[in-house]
Amino acid sequence: MKKLNHKIKVIATFILFLAFVNSTKAQYDAMFTQYMFNEMFINPAYTGSKEAMSATLLHRQQWINFPGRPVTTSFSLHGPLMQNKMGLGLSVLNERIGVLNRNLVYASYAYRLKLDKNSTLAFGLMAGIHNQINKFSDLKTNNDGTVDTQFSQNSPSLIAPNFGSGIYYTNKTFYAGVSVPRMIDDNFKFSANGVAEQSLNFSPNKYHYYLTLGNLFTLSSDLKLKAQAMVKAVQNAPLQYDLNANFLIKEFVWAGLAYRSNSSASAIVGVQINPQFLVCYSFDYSLNTIQKYSQGSHEIMLNYLFSYKGKKIVTPRYF
Repeated sequence: MKKLNHKIKVIATFILFLAFVNSTKAQYDAMFTQYMFNEMFINPAYTGSKEAMSATLLHRQQWINFPGRPVTTSFSLHGPLMQNKMGLGLSVLNERIGVLNRNLVYASYAYRLKLDKNSTLAFGLMAGIHNQINKFSDLKTNNDGTVDTQFSQNSPSLIAPNFGSGIYYTNKTFYAGVSVPRMIDDNFKFSANGVAEQSLNFSPNKYHYYLTLGNLFTLSSDLKLKAQAMVKAVQNAPLQYDLNANFLIKEFVWAGLAYRSNSSASAIVGVQINPQFLVCYSFDYSLNTIQKYSQGSHEIMLNYLFSYKGKKIVTPRYF
């Protein structure tokens, strides 16, 4: 009962924090169905939360057969330092949407405070750069496939700094986090002659605020249930939430379902090849009219935990 009351208090604290900041509007952030394997990009306090160096590769092909669809790839690497008192990590993301090509690179740091034998509260910071370019030369502006001279040149390659912060609580079977991953509004405008105008502003009314929760339930010796949720708050827009439930069968096969509010339903399947190496695939079926023009979305994730200093990974990491 004490453990349950402790979880309720933690959840209530995070929800109150989210309610306090839910008077804000957000910048655009990349979307992943398997966000739970890429949480450092959402919350820097997640950095170093695993017992070894963790490497994750995520690739998403969204809205197959839809012209100009988003294609997103991210890579993250992070691990603990100073006997798990700190965490350090690096995140890289590339996304292509139509003619827009953007790259994000972030370094993340977390200070991890041990609350008791099994629970930790972490505070994180992330800082990095955004780079974007509009590849107008890829457009076919005439029926014969030639390019209009006004679109023969790409936009300038623009770079802007950004940073974010977050907090993250975890124990053996439960976690909760709140974060604002990107705090600078980096606006780019282009004049008719192609000259770029850049403005950098602290605009709390454009932030993304994330609340994440997860819990592991042991149903039997061969079956576990991992339930997770993510809520994203944006001013002047309804709350967006992702819910997912994944079953782990015999510590080997992952199988589950996910739902994104007013957007999609997903199936997720994965294989825990060994305690260090996990491979997962997800398929999204859109619940809106865009499904008429596409064949869903595909996403694949690879995660590897490195053993080091003679320490072996003997059990899978659930979060």
